[in-house]
Amino acid sequence: MEPATRALKFAGDNGFHAEVKRRVAARLVATGRRERDCPEMFRKTAIIFATFVATYLALVFVADAWWQVVPLAVVLGLSVVAIGFNVMHDASHEAYSERRWLNRLMAMSLDLVGGSSHFWRSKHVLFHHTFVNVIGYDTDINLAGLGRLTPHHPRAWLHRWQHWYAWLLYGLLVIKWHLFDDFRLVLTGRMGEHRVRPPRGWQLAVFCGGKVVFALFAFVLPLTLHSFWAVAGTYTLAAAVTGVVLGAVFQLAHCVEGTDFPLDHTPGRIDNGWAAHQVETSVDFARNSRAAAWLLGGLNFQIEHHLFARMCHVNYPVIAPVVEQTCAEFGVRYGQNATVLQALASHYRWLRQLGAAPATA
Repeated sequence: MEPATRALKFAGDNGFHAEVKRRVAARLVATGRRERDCPEMFRKTAIIFATFVATYLALVFVADAWWQVVPLAVVLGLSVVAIGFNVMHDASHEAYSERRWLNRLMAMSLDLVGGSSHFWRSKHVLFHHTFVNVIGYDTDINLAGLGRLTPHHPRAWLHRWQHWYAWLLYGLLVIKWHLFDDFRLVLTGRMGEHRVRPPRGWQLAVFCGGKVVFALFAFVLPLTLHSFWAVAGTYTLAAAVTGVVLGAVFQLAHCVEGTDFPLDHTPGRIDNGWAAHQVETSVDFARNSRAAAWLLGGLNFQIEHHLFARMCHVNYPVIAPVVEQTCAEFGVRYGQNATVLQALASHYRWLRQLGAAPATA
């Protein structure tokens, strides 16, 4: 049983969605690639988890000076990012494998690093992907009044400086998840305008077990070998690195110049086809950067991801030219920033613009 969602329907499609699916399928056949169970993904998973484990062990059992702890904490934070963006994210979308049990197992990697695979599925897979950039539906564009990401949100006096302080909020994102958000969701069952089903049975066991395992490895074990302040500082640094990258990457894909923030002028209806809506509310960035694609799990190919969420991300660089060409032929706006720096600059300008402009009617 899925959580209750508000009804939202999209206008009819002009054939764009069917054609882009046909062309992408043909591209995969022509290149001999599989949608899921990709050998590159399995190798990547092994490298990511090996890095995570080695870095953690070095931090807890080897590092004894700040100049050792700081770079290791940064690498640990980035390895958590890699687990989330690559392994957990694909698995949550059932894009990791054709085998359902393997997708579930890999999705639970989020519980290992302090999150909740149960609530992530509701927040991201259901609410964000279904209602991307639609105010009142997409929970990812709601910063609880602390920030303004859409022109339809009311403007408060503090938003004038949000292009400066938003990065601090991103840094606190993961700490807030670890220590507050998931527990609040268990008690309230509310996620923005949506109701979410609390975990029960096996899901509850995974939720509780994940929180216990995370607490043991993040706090209890390190405290037997190191001081409280050393453990607190290391945790804060690693979590802040994870939060800044997580927060920034999601915003670079949807909250930059040139993206749409449509309204349901007719209540419960968007005046655009679903596939065109996904493209025009998303922006690719750094498509030619192998490093970005590797660390970010292909999320720099955000348009391709929103059209083909159940496809393993290692295929996105192959299908992106096909998607872009099809968009051009059907008059669907395809946006991209050439580099990560350009995307960051665009997000900064967007935050500054919204911090100064009044809300739309």
